[in-house]
Amino acid sequence: MPYDPVQQSFVDDEHLRLLAIGYYVSAAITACFSFIGLFYAMMGAAVGLAISKSASAEGAAQLNQPSPQFLGWIFGAIGIVLFVFMIAMAAMKFYAARCLKQHKSRTFCMIIAAISCLEVPYGTLLGVFTFMVLERPTVARLFGVQKLAPPPPQPNFPVAPPPRT
Repeated sequence: MPYDPVQQSFVDDEHLRLLAIGYYVSAAITACFSFIGLFYAMMGAAVGLAISKSASAEGAAQLNQPSPQFLGWIFGAIGIVLFVFMIAMAAMKFYAARCLKQHKSRTFCMIIAAISCLEVPYGTLLGVFTFMVLERPTVARLFGVQKLAPPPPQPNFPVAPPPRT
């Protein structure tokens, strides 16, 4: 079957559109799961506050020991860090989807694809398919990336034989 550039451009556009939809869905799922980190932070803060109001915190302070409420605040801080990281990841996936639709920032899309490969199984499929599509020369040209051409052929000069000794 002969190569048809018009048909290939339709296929490339359709694959990029499907990848963009996949990244929008992945961004929404990541944003929803980020609330687990927020819940974790609120539970840590609640535990820290509950312990601070109990008599055991006062007893520990009198014995020159660290207060157990500190553990609740550590859990709260971990939850906040998890929440912020996941929201940032969701925002980057959303931006990657926009870049795929607008045919720009190919390198950024590949970095997000590599990171999303860590999210088994859906992110892995999305990342692998992104690499497969973005590595096509026709798609690279859509993003304005020129693949390196092979070096020009060198002229064939006659080579003198080595001197005899």
